[in-house]
Amino acid sequence: MIRKMGYQWHLRKLMADRGMFATTDLVPLLAERGVHLSREQVFRLVTQPPQRMSMDTLAALCDLLECQVQELIEITVVNQQIRKTGTGNSSQSAPQVRRTAIRRPEGL
Repeated sequence: MIRKMGYQWHLRKLMADRGMFATTDLVPLLAERGVHLSREQVFRLVTQPPQRMSMDTLAALCDLLECQVQELIEITVVNQQIRKTGTGNSSQSAPQVRRTAIRRPEGL
C-alpha cells in the first residue's frame, strides 16, 4: 500500500490577506519579477490549484506575497490508500479471479 498525497492551495487567501482581490493585480507584480503570464493564466492560478508550476513562478509569488512556500502550499495526506498492482494500475480492491476451461477440439 502507498499513501496518496494531496495539497491545499492558499494563493487566494494570501492575496486577500494583503488586500489584493482582483486576479489582474498579480499580472504586473509577477512581470516585475520576470514572470510573464496572461490574465487567463493568472486567473487559473488563483482560482484552481495548479498541477504544475515553474519554480520561477513559485518564487515570484512567495516574494510578492512576502510568504514562505509552506504558507502557499499545504501538503496533506489523503486518507485513501491505494493498492499497487503488478500492471502498474492502481485499484482499491484485489483483482477478481476468473476460472477458464481449456477444451480440446473433438477428434484429437
